[in-house]
Amino acid sequence: MKKTSTKITAFIVIAILISACNAVKRVPDGKLLLTKNQITVNDKKTKEEGVFNQLYQKPNSTFLGYRLRLNLYNFANLNPDSTYQAKFANNPGKYERKSKWLSAKQVDRLGQSFWYHGIHDFLIKTGEPPVIIDQEKAKKSLLRLKYYYFNNGFFNVDAAFKLDTVGIKKAKIKYDITLGNAFFLDSVKASISTPALDSLYQLNKFNTFIKSGKQYKTDDFEDERNRITTNFRNNGAYYFQPNYVTFNIDTIKKVNKADITLMINNYSFQDRDSTRTEPFKLYKISDVNIYTDYSPSSNSLKITDSSTYKNFNLYSQKKLKYKPKAITDAIFISKGGMYADFRTVLTTRYLNNLKIFNYPTIQYEVDKRDTTAQSLIAKVYLTPRKKYSFGTTLDITHSNIQDFGIGLSVSETIRNVFNGAETLELAARGNVGSSKDLANPKNNFFNVLEYGLDLKLNIPRILMPFNTDRIIPKRMIPSTLATIGFAKQQNIGLDKENFTGGLSYNWTPKINNTARFDLFNTQFVRNLNPRNYFNVYGSSYKALNNISKAYNTNTSYYNNPTDQNLAIERGTRGFTNDVLNGTGSFLKPLENADLEAVKSIEERRLRLTENDFIFATSFTFSKTTKKDLTDNNFYLFKTKIESAGTILSAFAKTTNQKKSINGNYQIFNLEYSEYIKTEFDYIKHWDLSKEKILAFRSFFGIAIPFGNSNYIPFSRSYFSGGSNDNRAWQPYGLGPGSSGGLDDFNEANMKIALSGEFRFKVAGSLKGAVFADAGNIWNVLDNVTDEKSTFTGFKDLKDIALGSGFGLRYDLSFFVIRFDLGFKTYNPANESNRRWFREYNFSNSVLNFGINYPF
Repeated sequence: MKKTSTKITAFIVIAILISACNAVKRVPDGKLLLTKNQITVNDKKTKEEGVFNQLYQKPNSTFLGYRLRLNLYNFANLNPDSTYQAKFANNPGKYERKSKWLSAKQVDRLGQSFWYHGIHDFLIKTGEPPVIIDQEKAKKSLLRLKYYYFNNGFFNVDAAFKLDTVGIKKAKIKYDITLGNAFFLDSVKASISTPALDSLYQLNKFNTFIKSGKQYKTDDFEDERNRITTNFRNNGAYYFQPNYVTFNIDTIKKVNKADITLMINNYSFQDRDSTRTEPFKLYKISDVNIYTDYSPSSNSLKITDSSTYKNFNLYSQKKLKYKPKAITDAIFISKGGMYADFRTVLTTRYLNNLKIFNYPTIQYEVDKRDTTAQSLIAKVYLTPRKKYSFGTTLDITHSNIQDFGIGLSVSETIRNVFNGAETLELAARGNVGSSKDLANPKNNFFNVLEYGLDLKLNIPRILMPFNTDRIIPKRMIPSTLATIGFAKQQNIGLDKENFTGGLSYNWTPKINNTARFDLFNTQFVRNLNPRNYFNVYGSSYKALNNISKAYNTNTSYYNNPTDQNLAIERGTRGFTNDVLNGTGSFLKPLENADLEAVKSIEERRLRLTENDFIFATSFTFSKTTKKDLTDNNFYLFKTKIESAGTILSAFAKTTNQKKSINGNYQIFNLEYSEYIKTEFDYIKHWDLSKEKILAFRSFFGIAIPFGNSNYIPFSRSYFSGGSNDNRAWQPYGLGPGSSGGLDDFNEANMKIALSGEFRFKVAGSLKGAVFADAGNIWNVLDNVTDEKSTFTGFKDLKDIALGSGFGLRYDLSFFVIRFDLGFKTYNPANESNRRWFREYNFSNSVLNFGINYPF
């Protein structure tokens, strides 16, 4: 089978290469394949993307200079049905012979199989037909080029094109553009018929996009039109629209200059059979009516219950189910205030963020009670979502712990649980998996189990005993999240129980900015099977066992006298105690290096097997310029600072609590962790046009233990390697420092990571990338003394590892499937003269699978 697939692959590759020699295979006689567009502006070639985007025809796409998609298309049979039928038409006996051992129906269906039909459909769909030069489209391109430069201030443009034959049935198009002198804005005046609008304009005209001395650009006029419209509509001009803003551009008796007159006429409307005009009015809000159980399918509203709260009118067709404050806190349209578009948008965002209503509808109508006709009634229509909703998810997982896993989670969401627009979510999850870890010696396939329960309560306001509106106003859409959870593992490592709980406050200081304050975030990790340590951490066992063979004389520590391997845990515990207490008899005196190694192994065992209690407070802030999912030109900055144990230690000192025998404070007879941690994460994307993107990421994190701790808990430490980190190393496989990743799960308390990636389109939804990842982890200011693992100064930056490679990604719109192949370019674990490119080969490469982009 392997030889057959190799032959098929070789055949396809050879066929594509052969067809590549005939790129004009499907170019009709008398026609020309477009190979290149060349644009010359004032006798200079240009490569500006904006200019080339004006062209109606572009050459076939290339991959590394090769027209891959064109040649795939050329290799396809455009009429596979006819070819299959002709196969039998020319040899009728062949059809009869095949029909004897296959039915006639099966022979006919064979023509629709992958090899006869499907492969050609794939090549046609994936490929790209040749771009045939169309002179009519070239003329349209020329016209668009002239408009493009006209819109940038060049009013006198000469343009022409010609074809330049470059081979048999091949040609390029040369566009020659001659620009006249650019026009600049001279005087700028405004003529606004409505005095109220003129006053608003004068107050904000310093923000204008149209200024004397600037080069003419059509986009500036459009931006100015939108700026004026936004200003007016946010200050009461309900009926104002962008089309009321016009510009008179006068170039008469001017040399490369233009006088600009901005004109805004009065409001024009239809009154019966005639058109009338009158000055624009600035409207105020006379009433805010909220319909809490509106149904779009109903033609009428039958109000049976109502309430008035702080100048808001709430109506319901049934009994009102919401506390008025929970709804009115989300309404930014206020009685007596001016009409403003931004208040409508903010109200819509807040209501939608409550997640108890469908997308809201907000309408305005003129209040007929106002004789001046300058008042509006705001009507907010809310359609409740179902109070209860049930959800399930099924996941197939793979990790460094499980070779294969199946996860199922079920959740129940209860909306408006306390009639204050709160959302309560109850979730249960379970995972069964298969692992070949030494901790799971049984032969049954599913030998690991993990399950958990979570409860989340989201409250759409800051839950505090005092009013926080002045600190965090409601326009920032504040919310409170309370969580509690439990998880348990069986046959996974040390079989942990994990209890979590937290209370956090979230708000949005401004658009695209988010802030989160965790008043407390607690985690209690209980190891149920610490005796299993050396089965899980095989590297530690191997190192201890090798030392034992050089010194141990106690045969009771062995599994058997033949191989003399230490028994777990009788032998490992006994030999370690003998070494550290100096009570054992050994084959020879202990060397200092081996003594330190045993101390290090035991210290790590104690650290990873003891139970952890973390009581932390943190603040997280993020800012991005990303507008939507399609925006590929943005940056994202995120920072976090976390303090753990500080509050508990302050309480313990204030109340004169006693310390443990280790000199540490305790809570519930458990020494808690104390540290301070900070992180900085920065991501930047540059859109290089034509679906080419340059992405960059930098990360720095450090956690410093103090007071009650001299190390960082495993769950709060850093690791390096993996599909979203340095892709040339496996997860937990890099560092710390130049130590070489000797342990099974290498972690430390400081991390530096840098990544760069160039992304490009290969064919259709298939994307490609080349990348470079740099970084490492180190121990700093903790109890680790190994020089190779610790960071003592800038000289240790030489231990930053470098991985590089390439990847393929397939875009399924809703997510991206990603494969990345990483190569160890600079490995700090090697000797100084063997760090560069010594492992740059496929045998030492790492294949990563991931969902979505790494950053």
